[in-house]
This record gives sequence, C-alpha cells and structure tokens, in this order.
Amino acid sequence: MVLLSPKLDEKKKLVTSLAEKMRESRTTLVASTRSLPSSQFHQIKKNLRGKAEIRIAKKSIILRAIAATEKGALQNLKDYITADVVLFFSNLEAFELSSLLSDNETPAKAKAGDIAIEDILVEPGPTDLIPGPAISELSSVGLKIAVEGGKLAIKQGATLTKKGETIKPNVAAVLGKLNIMPMKVGFIPIAAYDATSDKVHFNIKIDKKSALEQLKESIGKALGFAVNIKYVCKETISYFISKAALEEKLIENIVKSKEGVQ
Repeated sequence: MVLLSPKLDEKKKLVTSLAEKMRESRTTLVASTRSLPSSQFHQIKKNLRGKAEIRIAKKSIILRAIAATEKGALQNLKDYITADVVLFFSNLEAFELSSLLSDNETPAKAKAGDIAIEDILVEPGPTDLIPGPAISELSSVGLKIAVEGGKLAIKQGATLTKKGETIKPNVAAVLGKLNIMPMKVGFIPIAAYDATSDKVHFNIKIDKKSALEQLKESIGKALGFAVNIKYVCKETISYFISKAALEEKLIENIVKSKEGVQ
C-alpha cells in the first residue's frame, strides 16, 4: 500500500473533484482574472450564486482534471488554460453564461498601455479642477479649456483615443483627473466547453452594445435585400404592389401613345 502525503492527496482530490464537475456540468467556461480586484471577484461570485460555480486551481491541476475526464472534445480546452484563469461550471448555455459575465463588468479607470474598448470622447462642460498644472495637462491632449467661476471648463471636447488604440500615459492621467472611467473590469471569458454540442467555443466574450448595433444595421439592410431578391412577405408586398401599379400606368401610357400615333 502506497501512502500519499497530505499535500499530494489534497491535489489528487482536487483533480478528481474538478473532473467530476466537468462531467456533470453542461458548460465549463475558462475566464481570465487578470487585473480583477479581489472585492469585485467576490461580488461577481455572489451575483452568480445559483447560476454558476467558480473554482480556482493551478494550471497543472486544471490540465490534469481535463485529462481525467477522458472526454475527447473537452481536451481542446487545454489550449486556453493559462496561469491567470478560473473555471465556471454551469447548466446555462456557454454564450448565455458569457453574457452574464459581461453584465457583471464595472467601469474602471484607464491605465497607460490599456487598449481602448471604444472611442474615448471628452465632452465640453465644467470640471472640478482648479487652474494650475491641470491647464497644460488638459491642453496637451487636445482639449480647449477656459476658467469659469474659479474652475476649469472644457470649451471644446475631443476624442482622446480611438477604439483599439493604446491609451497614452498623458491621456490616462487626464482621464483620471476628470474621473472618466472608459475601461471595464470583470471576468474575461476565453473559451468554453458545451457538453450538449460536445464542442469547445472560443472568442465568446459578449459585447452586447456592439451586437445590438450590428443587429440594427442588419435589420436596416434587410428590407432592401429582400426587395432586391424579390422576396415576397408582409414587409415587402406593399412595395411590389406599388411598383406593379406604376408599371401598369407606364404600360398604359405607352399603349395610348402608340394608339394616338396610329
């Protein structure tokens, strides 16, 4: 009989426990905890109670647990396991769970080197800043300012950083002084295994705002597309009837014109 050390025995139990959760859950989601404050970690965990279980383990333990499941497709999840991840176990669909994580993101101040998640625009208006060094700091990023009532006021706003660009140190400093929080902090979904479809999905972070904008754009183009391919439905029938009526009048005028010539 081989006796395991308490530490080794504890690791073995953790591997077994995680593997069991992976087999039982519909969704096993891997999320990054990078830059996530401890207070928010626990708040999100509380918010998801009853919907998802969060488990923390070292990379080596998670990889061993995945291997222990002996589920073929689940092994693909190994490619997304890094040092700063946690596991979510849930009976929710993978993208639904990812959407919940997006809902639990909170605004955060920008740091130099962050990548802007959308255009960072500073609007004109009063500030709580007093004249002094702040004048040159705000001016250096392209803001036009004036002194009003002993405080600085932004007379002409500007886009300080475009979506996808790196936030510069001076821009981050100005945003901090203006108490503008353009970033979001929360669990970042990386990949998820869905037991129902037996597939691993990646790039699963849900951007609801962007998705809604794309949906509106698609809806706007849908009518024109349907008309172009001559698809008849309740939304296009009035167009086709109106067009037919105009064509009928046009043909009638042509016929009358020819009869008049004869």
